[in-house]
Parts: sequence; structure tokens; C-alpha cells
Amino acid sequence: MAVGTLARANIGWFERPDRMLAGVAAAMPWGATTSAALALAAERDPRRAAIVDDDGVVTYRELWRRSDGVAHALRALGAGPDVTVGVLCRNHRGFTDALVGASKTGSNLVLLNTGFAGPQLADVVGAEGISIVIHDDDFAEQAASCAAGTVTIDGSELAAMATSGERATPISHQGRVVILTSGTTGRPKGATRGMGAGAIEGVAGILARIPLRPRDVQVVAAPLFHAWGLSHLMLGFARCATSVVAPRFDAEATLTAVADHRARVLVVVPVMLRRLLGVEPRLLAAADTSALRVIAASGSALGGQLATDVADRFGPVLYNTYGSTEVAVASVAGPADLRRHPTTVGKPAPGATVAILDDAGEPVPAGSVGRIFVGNSARFEGYTGGGGKESRQGLLSSGDVGHIDAEGFLYVDGRDDDMIVSGGENLFPSEVEELLSHHPAISEAAVVGVADEEFGQVLAAFVVRRPGAALDAAGVKEYVRDRLARFKVPKRIEFVDELPRNATGKILKRELAGR
Repeated sequence: MAVGTLARANIGWFERPDRMLAGVAAAMPWGATTSAALALAAERDPRRAAIVDDDGVVTYRELWRRSDGVAHALRALGAGPDVTVGVLCRNHRGFTDALVGASKTGSNLVLLNTGFAGPQLADVVGAEGISIVIHDDDFAEQAASCAAGTVTIDGSELAAMATSGERATPISHQGRVVILTSGTTGRPKGATRGMGAGAIEGVAGILARIPLRPRDVQVVAAPLFHAWGLSHLMLGFARCATSVVAPRFDAEATLTAVADHRARVLVVVPVMLRRLLGVEPRLLAAADTSALRVIAASGSALGGQLATDVADRFGPVLYNTYGSTEVAVASVAGPADLRRHPTTVGKPAPGATVAILDDAGEPVPAGSVGRIFVGNSARFEGYTGGGGKESRQGLLSSGDVGHIDAEGFLYVDGRDDDMIVSGGENLFPSEVEELLSHHPAISEAAVVGVADEEFGQVLAAFVVRRPGAALDAAGVKEYVRDRLARFKVPKRIEFVDELPRNATGKILKRELAGR
């Protein structure tokens, strides 16, 4: 299935025979690695822009040579098999220099969250056994908190390595790629993922549902250290695409990048879509997004109202992908799906199996809520600290609860640890959040369970008003009471200027629950 999908999308080597042979020859010494993916692209289309960032354009040939310099320098510092390199970089050429350079040494690679404070970074570096940390200059203070003996390389040093002109020889050892979980419920865990056949199946699952094309121009706004951003960087290599990136997300600047580069693809996490739609109306209307054919969103709940608003402004281009660091891509909802069923996360991706199971591990009837389990060959290999996700019938728990309707569309009703019991009633906060997102005076809202002496737990809603809107707690409660059962009305309403989020846009509900 994977090969057929790649062929139909012209992602593989289905070009002139001489290019195919040259590409194979360049990639083979590097095995099934990130390095091989870039080697293939550098051979197929060496002069094409690979990365466009604040410092200009880097071609595929230049990117390959830059990563050579980084690999040569890292080897001199001791990098190699059984050594772990951490990358703490925002979205710019340096991230890719470090990513591919470390891959060329055979080192294990851990992608570090750019939102880490010093103590959390030091904790993760110790837990993952990282001995070399490559970081942007503005993370120097955080990097200084790492244990004595940790080698740190700042942005200036990385740039010097990349432009040294040194060459790296192929190494047969394939290191692990470790992507950290979001850490919204505790210390981020390292999830190991391979680059072999399973990864190809995962790529094929995306390509079968999302119309990515060879030599696309794609604006990748999602963080590259996150699985979603990284996947699209690698998919960009596979199809010789141009990835336009920026170190920090800015809604107006992103719209400008889409317009100026005539981008066909925009890669985001859902909160970025909310920010894009919140741009000053005159600027939003004036932005030329006519070349845009794909907005690929993943990483957190999208919400039905946001899906509809995006389609109204940008047209039928939104693709909502559901999955996780552990289970990879589970399902994809396309524009037509989201018009008919705005809250769905789609149908299972090709190569993926999705089942809704009860607490005993048995399938539930269509439409009934249960725990979501996913199976595919692209799933993670386990946590670096040991253990993995719960497995039933060969499928892994996604950590969510949801249901599948009679047409086969999957819906996520919430995290399985978000459900609360209030006065004997089971409540999922996501249902109330979705309702509040439709209120004309509410920009966004988060609902959590908090302790209550009478009911055990009750719902608390944290609400961000739209600019200039007049709305009080009584109005919020009345809105919910008129549309849902009385026991689902939040007992506590708090208005906030913004919701706390991590670097990938997920709401930090632990912080809200602790207020």
C-alpha cells in the first residue's frame, strides 16, 4: 500500500531513470535515516530551495553540505553510536543542520521542547541521558542549568560548524529519534520512533488523504520539534518541497509568508488557526491566500466552530489529523468531512485500525463512548524510560475517549483522564468547551473538573471574551443551561485574558485546575 501511495503522489523515485539511480546511490550509504531522505532530495533537485527562513534561502545542496560540517564537528566532540544529542532549536535552518548533522553521526537524537524552563530542561536532559545539547543563542541560560559535563553548543557555534566546509563520511549505524510527549500530565516522556518501513507507512497514511504534491511550497508554522512539524519537514524532503519557517509564530507574518511565497500548503496546530482568524479584519481580508490548497492541522482538539470558520475564510482546504506521539496518525478528516461533520476527526487513515473499547477491552456498539485504541505499523517503539501505552487486541491506547458514528466517522469526546463524576453523573469537559466556542462573545474557553464538597467534582469554565464583548458569569451559565443538561452547567466561571498553553499550543489544564 505504501509504495503505491508514494507512487501516485510522485513522492518516491518515479522520475527520470538517471535521477532515480543517482538518488538511490546517494541515499543508500545512509540507510533508513533522516540523512538518507535529505541525500535523495539533494541529488534529485540540488538547486531547489529547501529552507526559507529569516536569514534567506538554503538550497538542498547547501543544506546537505551544512549538515556535513555539523556532523564532522559533532564527531570530534564524541558524538556517535550510543551517544545522545539533544536539539533545542526553534524553526530555522539551524534546526535542520542539527537534525541531519546528528543523524550523520549515528547518534540518538532527542528533540527538546523550546518552552522548557531551565529546571525542566535539566530534568529531561538527565532522564534521557543527553550528553550534547545544541541550542539557540537565546536558550543559553536554560542550557547552563544542565548537569556538569554536558557539552552545549550555541547557535553561533552551530553556524560555524555548518559553514566549515568539512565533509562527513557515511556511518552504517542508525540512531534512535526520540520525540517528547507534551508533558501536560507530568514529566515529558521520550517516545522512540524508527525511520524504517513503519515510518513509510505513516507517511503514506498522510499522503493518501492529504493532497501534498512534489515541489510544494509549504509554510511550516507548527514547531519542528513536535511530531507534526517534523513529519512535514521530512515529507518536504521526500518530495523536494520548499519549507518556509520562522522562529516564532506571528499570525500576520504567517499570512504574509503564505501570500508572498504563493504557498500551496500551511502546516499548523489548531491554536494557530484561531490566531490567524483573529488578525485585524482588514489585513485578513487583504491577504492573498489564493494559492493555498492544504491547511494541515494536528496536535490538539480543533473544535467544530473553528473548523467552520476556517473553511468560510480559506475555502475547502482544511485537513484535520488525529493521532499522538505514540500511535502516530490514526485518522484524517478532509474538507468535505468537516463541512458535514465539523467536530469529527475523520475516518481511519489507510493502514490504521481504530477501535472503541470498553474498560474490559471489548468493542462497544456504534455511537457509544469508549476508549480509543489505534493500531498501525508507524506507532512508537516504547518510552525511553521503559514501558509503553496500554495495549488491547494488538492496539495501543490513544489516551482519549470517543465514539464512531454509523457512517464510520471518529469523534474524540475528551481525554480518558479528563472525565469527572459530579453528583453521580459522568461529565466530559470537551462537550461544554465545544458549546462555548459557538458563543458570539467568547473567543475561546477551557473547562476542567475541580473539587467540590457537595458533588465531589464540578465543572469550572475559564473564558476568554472577544474584544469589546460584554458577558458575565450568569450569561455563560444561562447559555449552557439552555442547551445542555443542567448538571453540565459549570458551577464556576472565571474570565481570563488568555489560556495557558505549552509550546505546541495545548492548553495546560493542570494549571487551570490548580487555581
